[in-house]
Amino acid sequence: MFKIKNLFINELTYKNNNSLSWGVYLFNFFFLSILITTPVYFMFANISYDFNWAHVYEYKQKFINGFFMTITISFFALILSFIIGLFFTYAQNSKLIILRFFARFYIEIIRGTPLLVQILIFFYVFANNLGFENRYIVGTFILAIFSGAYVSEIIRAALQSIDKDQYETSISLGMSNYQTYRYIIFPQAFKRMLPSLTGQFASIIKDSSLLSIIAISEFTMNAQEVDAITYSTLESYIPLAIGYLALTYPISYYTNRLEKDIK
Repeated sequence: MFKIKNLFINELTYKNNNSLSWGVYLFNFFFLSILITTPVYFMFANISYDFNWAHVYEYKQKFINGFFMTITISFFALILSFIIGLFFTYAQNSKLIILRFFARFYIEIIRGTPLLVQILIFFYVFANNLGFENRYIVGTFILAIFSGAYVSEIIRAALQSIDKDQYETSISLGMSNYQTYRYIIFPQAFKRMLPSLTGQFASIIKDSSLLSIIAISEFTMNAQEVDAITYSTLESYIPLAIGYLALTYPISYYTNRLEKDIK
């Protein structure tokens, strides 16, 4: 019983940097794999569905194009959302009352309404009336506006987590407000906000799937089109799920590493 327990909990190595020996790690990995794959196998074996991967494979390029389009949209949306987040973080602390009210109004409205509704309103109401016809650019901006509200709160929380002594020290050294944030506050806050920002990037990737409702040929839209052509639902959506997992898991793993490094 003691030996079996040590296969699941390696007490000595767990206390030392929370690391596991390779033997214990592999045993737990394979044990967990069996626990997960066994019920999944029986669930798929019991459904009356004939898999036909050949039809879907003919449209592999469509999956590849959608995969890279999702990466491109998500990447630029993250950059824009960071810029938007910085602006509204500043606006929340502005001396102008109207600017503070506008920042809180934007954050509460964006965070309090579904992204699906925002996509439809921004695209069919604002973008059409303003004459923006490029769906990809509009979709990227919609994602950035949505994510910017969350990024703003991430940045604000990171800045507020810095001790007041840091501000007082910079003032005693004769630094300006800009120098204080540029050289003292923001470098420390950036380390603290980085894990949350990488996590937000993973959310942007998954949220980009909703852009399919305005006919943007990203990963989800292309999978839906292949399904409509081949009538191969599971064969179309299983690669879709694997593709999103391949994009988000490295980000989640890197986020965990960042959190450990900060601690």
